[in-house]
Amino acid sequence: MNVTSALFFTLRGVVVLLAIASCTTTPATPPNAGSGASIASRPASSTTQSVAVKGTPQPYQKNVLLDNLEHPWSMAWLPDGAMLITERPGRLRLFQKGRLEPTPIAGMPTGIFAAGQGGLMDISVHPKFAENRFVYFTYAYGTRDANRTRLARAKFDGTRLSNVRVIFEVSPVKSGTQHFGSRLVWLPDGTFLLATGDGGNPPLQLGGELIRKQAQNLRSSLGKVVRLRDDGSIPPDNPFVKSDRAIPSLWSYGHRNTQGLALDPATGQVWQTEHGSRGGDELNRIEAGKNFGWPLVTFSEEYSGGPISSATSRPGLVDPKLQWTPAIAPSGLAIYRGDRFPAWKGQLFAGGLVSQDIRRIQVDSQGKATELEKIEIGQRVRDVRQGPDGLLYVLTDRADGALIRIEPQT
Repeated sequence: MNVTSALFFTLRGVVVLLAIASCTTTPATPPNAGSGASIASRPASSTTQSVAVKGTPQPYQKNVLLDNLEHPWSMAWLPDGAMLITERPGRLRLFQKGRLEPTPIAGMPTGIFAAGQGGLMDISVHPKFAENRFVYFTYAYGTRDANRTRLARAKFDGTRLSNVRVIFEVSPVKSGTQHFGSRLVWLPDGTFLLATGDGGNPPLQLGGELIRKQAQNLRSSLGKVVRLRDDGSIPPDNPFVKSDRAIPSLWSYGHRNTQGLALDPATGQVWQTEHGSRGGDELNRIEAGKNFGWPLVTFSEEYSGGPISSATSRPGLVDPKLQWTPAIAPSGLAIYRGDRFPAWKGQLFAGGLVSQDIRRIQVDSQGKATELEKIEIGQRVRDVRQGPDGLLYVLTDRADGALIRIEPQT
């Protein structure tokens, strides 16, 4: 998108940015490359791009570490500093000591449904990995006519996975290749949250109505955030655990397609980004038991044209802290709490697939979110994470996707 002018205003307590722009057509999610594609790693770029942004106290530079990952989706660090990276076609990769191991990690489950938006997605390491060796990953499973998001736990010995066990799966089964979610985040009490997608866009239906209405169905895990113990069992203090009208894993609902989820270790707050439909992408602060409105209230429009709802707010439903129209297609979310960028401490970094950038966001003490800057990446941003070294890491979504490190300018 070529933005030529912009207008900021406030609506229902949300900071809104409308861009008057000359836009290119929003790209569809690129198809997965064939499983026979080369998985060899090219050397990291020898050129570091320096970017000094006006008004930013501490300039940064972008360093390409890898540039031949096949639609990478997520990354997680092991205690020794090595990094696990998922590739959507179904491979788990190990990046250590500046080198991508040429052979994918063995032991991944069969039946990964790698089509459309589906495939191998998020990866997370147990907070006590050094003791139990557990890693967790999400993936689409099934066929085009019957599929769902699964969460699996496995042991990783540094070379291969073993004792792979599915500990949660989204229900009911859906069709199509859209809106699987999914992100994982660990909470301080040792439980974790898992975000799921609503199942897809019209005309896709389930039970005789548009499948997106599943986001409001408390008996369905489509379009939800669920909370689980590390073995997949239900925490006894979940908000709906004693309700006959809701699944006991339910934490929050009314979500369209979450692809950003992060815990602020300083405040304990959980932040989330989710895709809208033709605008209306959202930044939310997740609260237990709350309804975030989709599709009852939304800034989104139908892809075919016209509003999805006549309302953008309603009593009893949670308003987003920020919404993007036109869409940025948010994916990946980090809350910076490192020491390498002191001016960025406490700020949010939301990746954009369509916008091909990262949005730097400030949240004040009253919870008001303000977008401060666009960090241009020039590729579809799939994931953004703060590394254990206090730097920001970025994965880009394409057939020769990159791992990029954002560092202080030298």
